[in-house]
Amino acid sequence: MSHIKEYIDKLTRCYERYTEYVKRNPAATAQMESTVRTLSYLIAGRFADSHEISELVYSASNLLVLFNDSILRKGLKCAFSVSLSQQRLLTWLSVLEYLEVFLEMGAFKLWGDIGRWLVIGLIQIFKAIFRLVLLLWYKSGIQTSPPIVPLDRSADLTGKDDGSGEKEDEPCFVGERSGRVIRPLGSASSLQNRMWGAPTQKKKSRRRSLTGENLHSKATALSLQETIAESVYIGRPLIHLLSLGLCGKQSWKPWLISGALELSSYAVLSDTKFQNRWERAEMRRRTFLLLYYLLRSPFYDKYSAEKIHFLLRLLADHIPGIGLVARPLMDYLPIWQKIYFYNWG
Repeated sequence: MSHIKEYIDKLTRCYERYTEYVKRNPAATAQMESTVRTLSYLIAGRFADSHEISELVYSASNLLVLFNDSILRKGLKCAFSVSLSQQRLLTWLSVLEYLEVFLEMGAFKLWGDIGRWLVIGLIQIFKAIFRLVLLLWYKSGIQTSPPIVPLDRSADLTGKDDGSGEKEDEPCFVGERSGRVIRPLGSASSLQNRMWGAPTQKKKSRRRSLTGENLHSKATALSLQETIAESVYIGRPLIHLLSLGLCGKQSWKPWLISGALELSSYAVLSDTKFQNRWERAEMRRRTFLLLYYLLRSPFYDKYSAEKIHFLLRLLADHIPGIGLVARPLMDYLPIWQKIYFYNWG
């Protein structure tokens, strides 16, 4: 029993050290996350089962971002102004979205095609339930992907939060004629944490970043028609799966039904004047995702595949350097087509 207690104490100390490191070094943490994500790209296609391992590493990088963002939000006191139950629901939904492709690959590896479609159906059911609860019960407006938008760490977040009181302005020299603000050498911070703007600009940028992180605080209220349109968008994957099971993979009906539902939902919601930046970003993302129907079967098999491969081959053969991207992309497209959540997720 004493060994278990010592082990738990060691884990607790390691967790505390890690959280302190993340709070003090958000830029270095972001670099670590980018390194893990880049590693997932380098692994793909290198050896047997590399695609599954690559997707596992990529999912781990997204989960690492989610975990580190939760630490930063607690340290900076910019957590979501929503109930604890809604926060947990958003977190579980985010975890499910980050793991869905790996779960699909793993299910196919372990249980074959039947197990794969069973896991796909269960994931889509849980996602639809979670999103409908957020929409109808918590009135959270349109649903974003990912549900918890990652923090923007481009600003300097290494200092203490503003809640403990405003620090005095850094000493600086202002030119009489030019009005240029110059920081004295003695007040300059270390090279890693240095901001090259004027001292007043640094404080303003930090305050703006902190106040802008509460992304889910005031969702734009949806009318009855807009709520129905968002419900249609949430239920579209389930309807597509059902029609796919009834009509078969080569039938045009699932493609047409899904496209009609998504276009009708988009037509209603595109006229809404959303008040928040994250809502407008979600609508731009949905606009771009409409192009995915060009890459979804059976349209892709009958019309797009030959033209896309011809274009990529033409670019690779005649433009220097493009082949480094175009040829791996041509090799990856058939694999991408086989993964349901890459196409329809």
